[in-house]
Amino acid sequence: MRSTVTAVVTGAAPVDVFAQVESLDTYPAWLRLVHRVEPAEPEGGQPAWQVELRARVGPFARSKRLRMVRTVFEPGRRVRFERVQDDDRDHAEWILGAEVAPDPDGTLLTMDLEYTGELWGDSLLQPLLDEEVRRGKRALQEVVSAGTR
Repeated sequence: MRSTVTAVVTGAAPVDVFAQVESLDTYPAWLRLVHRVEPAEPEGGQPAWQVELRARVGPFARSKRLRMVRTVFEPGRRVRFERVQDDDRDHAEWILGAEVAPDPDGTLLTMDLEYTGELWGDSLLQPLLDEEVRRGKRALQEVVSAGTR
């Protein structure tokens, strides 16, 4: 499954939006799907985090713990995180990318999520992501606005 979402964060400079997407430890403040983030041992000199994703669909909840490494970092413009577990097992890929660009109304944020597993299949993940991104856009707008006051 691959999903691309774009949102305009109104009245926000790209540098302020990028500050919220460049490091996974800021995500729980504005994206409910990212329940908890803790620093992990770096991988090849790149920062890493233990990330707990948690989702609720009706009365059911599902969580997943991932070790994510920042694999691309273009300050002020683009970042990418990839699942890199520190064991010898095969794991589904989780890849999250974020890119910011100026927009006449503020900043255009484009986020890409790719997942190759089956446990969080399209029928569960896609509608959940859509709703979380809608909520996340509002929360991100509030976080960025509060930080620039």
